[in-house]
Amino acid sequence: MTLPDGLDGLLPDAASVTADGHLALDGVDLVGLAAEFGTPLYVYDSATVRARARAYRDGLAAAYPGESLVCYAGKAYCAPWLLRVVHEEELGLDVVSGGELYAAQHVGFPAERIYVHGNNKAEHELAAALEAGVGRIVLDNLEEIETVNRLCAQRGMRQAVLLRVAPAVEAHTHVHIQTGVLDTKFGLSIQTGAAAAGVAAIRSCPALELLGLHAHIGSQVFELEPYAETISRLFTFARSVDLELRELSPGGGFGVRYTSQDVSMPPGASTRAVAGAVCQAAAAAGLDLPRLSIEPGRSIVGPAGVALYSVGSVKRIQGVRTYVAVDGGMADNIRPTAYGAVYAALLANRVLDAADASVAIAGRYCESGDVLVGEAALPMPRIGDLVAVPASGAYQLSMASNYNLVPRPAVVVVANGEARLVRRRETYADLLQADL
Repeated sequence: MTLPDGLDGLLPDAASVTADGHLALDGVDLVGLAAEFGTPLYVYDSATVRARARAYRDGLAAAYPGESLVCYAGKAYCAPWLLRVVHEEELGLDVVSGGELYAAQHVGFPAERIYVHGNNKAEHELAAALEAGVGRIVLDNLEEIETVNRLCAQRGMRQAVLLRVAPAVEAHTHVHIQTGVLDTKFGLSIQTGAAAAGVAAIRSCPALELLGLHAHIGSQVFELEPYAETISRLFTFARSVDLELRELSPGGGFGVRYTSQDVSMPPGASTRAVAGAVCQAAAAAGLDLPRLSIEPGRSIVGPAGVALYSVGSVKRIQGVRTYVAVDGGMADNIRPTAYGAVYAALLANRVLDAADASVAIAGRYCESGDVLVGEAALPMPRIGDLVAVPASGAYQLSMASNYNLVPRPAVVVVANGEARLVRRRETYADLLQADL
């Protein structure tokens, strides 16, 4: 059966409705998965991840005449099963911590396709990156330039690097996920002269090979013009410091739909816009085309995931609101509480029932702000119903916590009509394992 209106484009590509009115992915009934593995449960559709990875990879290769690489941004969600898929689809990988680098090494991800990011990389993380032989280290500050040069000199090696700059371009997104403005902790400002000082510092370091520039303007960005403006400013800056721009990255942050009101930004539109802007800026500056890399994360894995929760209570406050409490919440999805992220919801066990109620989906944690969905149009939920939240694949599990000492959820991947448990649910014993 087909999905009800309003859900197309929010759920994974392989989503469907069974004859019983249950939500399914690739033919696998999610109600059955919840019964087998419990809730909260995160379910990923592998085919959606692969399709979006290929759309970025092939779209950029088709749109850009020069060399290009799509790097998956591991901070969106970093798990062994996913990194294996990213490797198989021939993408690069953007890591921001020693833990993400360790996960990449654990699955044998090619080091030459790994880019190391972060605004305050620890010395032991930088040493691990050098010993792993990563392809690029993206330098963020003057102190880091000195540290990487020293670590390379100690090892008798030379490291390819990019310099992260802040282009003073404002992306229209939440202030907590804007990263390219003047007042930002990331990179060195072009506007203040700090970026020029960074280029000079790297040039004075014999163990560093400066290939080019990196910038990132924010996350969940739906407009393409800020990327074009960023690229233009990077080329202008490169000319001003007489930098041969052999490589350039305008970052990622391409938006995805969380609700039916969100606009769609297909990977092809993003890759064409970025590639076109680089070609135009290079021509205007009279420079050769650099190696171009982009860093989509959320827009690859976000639409592939569905979070499942069981309803535990329905609390009606006359004339105010009806709270439907589920067995997850801010510990597995902090985004609504942290910066007002808005999600859709449906009942996975009653997909075809008419929506006759407006309710709030509340979490189980001891915070008034623990509300996953402030207003959801649903069939009036009942105890034991299964709430599904689409577009739950990114920045939920990667930001999950054990608040209230609640174990983190299990994760299942669906591929070729079969479901596989890739992360077991934590136990109470797991919660105390590191305590002495």
